[in-house]
Amino acid sequence: MTYLVALAFIAIFASLASALFFMLKGGKDPEGSKRKTSNMARALAFRIGFSVLLFICILIAWKLGYIQPTGIPVGK
Repeated sequence: MTYLVALAFIAIFASLASALFFMLKGGKDPEGSKRKTSNMARALAFRIGFSVLLFICILIAWKLGYIQPTGIPVGK
């Protein structure tokens, strides 16, 4: 489970970094500005998808008993 979470975080940060790259990439030609925006939007959409997928996987793992919540015990 830890490998899955680590891999998901790496994918989230990689898509965020690629969106940053597309945002900072030179937009000197007027024809390429729309392409740059669509690439950045696609990278950010992948980041959102990876985040939602990670959240769902964590909920499923908790429901199936693969992971246990820790923290303050209830009622104490």
